[in-house]
Amino acid sequence: MPKIKTRRSAAKRFRATGSGKIVRRKAFKNHMLEHKTSDKKRSLSQMALVDECDEKNVRSMLPYL
Repeated sequence: MPKIKTRRSAAKRFRATGSGKIVRRKAFKNHMLEHKTSDKKRSLSQMALVDECDEKNVRSMLPYL
């Protein structure tokens, strides 16, 4: 069997936890940060789990995750 290529854009956005779940960054923390509260910015800095309905697509993009 030939090797399967990894989608490099997905490899930069997702990573796996120790238990095998996939984590991602949260959106809305790139610009216009002076209008957002400190609590909002702090919560957006934390990682989030990929939803289970999207996990199949992410795993197909990252075959060796």
